Amino acid sequence: MLKPASALQYYLYNAFVTHIPFYWVRHRYLRSVLRIKMGNNCAVHTGCFFTGRLIAIGHNTVINRNCYLDGRIGIEIGGDVSLSPETCIISLDHDPASIDFATRGEKVVLDDYVWTGMRAVILPGVHLGKGCVAGAGAVVTKSFGDFTVVAGNPAKKIGERNRDLKYELNYRPYFNTDILPDKR
Repeated sequence: MLKPASALQYYLYNAFVTHIPFYWVRHRYLRSVLRIKMGNNCAVHTGCFFTGRLIAIGHNTVINRNCYLDGRIGIEIGGDVSLSPETCIISLDHDPASIDFATRGEKVVLDDYVWTGMRAVILPGVHLGKGCVAGAGAVVTKSFGDFTVVAGNPAKKIGERNRDLKYELNYRPYFNTDILPDKR
C-alpha cells in the first residue's frame, strides 16, 4: 500500500497534471516526482493514468491518450513503441481461485517497435517480442514472439509483420489534436 504522500503524488498526476496540454510539464512530473524512467523523445499524451513506480519507457515511444499503465510489479517498454489510445497494461491483478482475493502479478515487457491497437489490454507476465502488433481490442493473456500480429479475446496469432522496420516515432500533436494535412 502506498504511503499517503506517495498516494497524493499519483492522485495529483492522474487527476490534474495528465490534463495539462504541455508535454514538458507532464514529462517533468513523471520523471522527477513519480520517478518513471523515460528515454529521449518520448511522448506521453494527455489523460494517461499511472500507478506504481516500476515503469521504464524507451526512446521515441508514444503513449497515446488515456492509456493505463500499472507499474506496481513492473512494465518495461522498449524504443519506438506505439501504444494507441486507451491501451491498458496491467502488471498486478487478483487470483480468481483465491478465497481471500489475493493479488498476483508479473512484469510486462514490450520490446522495440511493438504497436498496440486502440483499447488493447496486456495482462500480467506478457512479453511481446520486437515488432509485435496487438490489434485493437485484443486481450493479450500470453507472450508472443518477434513480429507476430495478434488479435481477439484471448489474443491469437493472425499474421506476421514486416521484419524490415525502419522508422523512428515522433508523434507530438499540439494539444493532442489529430488534424491531418489536407491532401486535396
